[in-house]
Amino acid sequence: MDSIRRRADAADNRARIIRVAREVIANAEEIRLNAIAKQAGVGQGTLYRHFPTREDLLAEVYREDVGELVAAAPALLAEHEPLTALARWFDRVVDYARVKRGVFAAVEAAVWRDLSAHSLGPIGDALTVLLDAGKADGSIRPDVDARDVILLIGYLTRLEQDEWDARARHLLQVVLDGLRRVERSVRATPR
Repeated sequence: MDSIRRRADAADNRARIIRVAREVIANAEEIRLNAIAKQAGVGQGTLYRHFPTREDLLAEVYREDVGELVAAAPALLAEHEPLTALARWFDRVVDYARVKRGVFAAVEAAVWRDLSAHSLGPIGDALTVLLDAGKADGSIRPDVDARDVILLIGYLTRLEQDEWDARARHLLQVVLDGLRRVERSVRATPR
């Protein structure tokens, strides 16, 4: 029984460390592991037992965010019409992109490239599910694909921290409006 309790405590500590690290990455200028350990209510030894390096912790936060973003697509489609599901998925993209920006700013270039390569496929697949559903019901333009949208939302990495709240969701709404299928009426030309 005691070993089961220890494993549960270790899992809780790990989850708390990741949750606090995500908050710090999204909101702080500097990522300090001792501050993360303190806010998570664990000692530095516990943090380093779970994450031997700073990059290990940042990479795990990023991987979990990618996993949550990917899993959200089918769940949102099960609850909403495709265009609404895509809009709500974009809301999650804002949070994901804020963490991604913080992680990529804090890790070395080699780690950054590896994380990026491992996330684009699953995120593109999740986005394709949402776009295909919208195309099928006629709410999303038939001429767009996941790569188009990923390129468009890549601008989130260019936003400054102080303009994030004012611009990120608004700009994704502009992208969403551009993805909507609009019936074009033929206008008579003046004679």
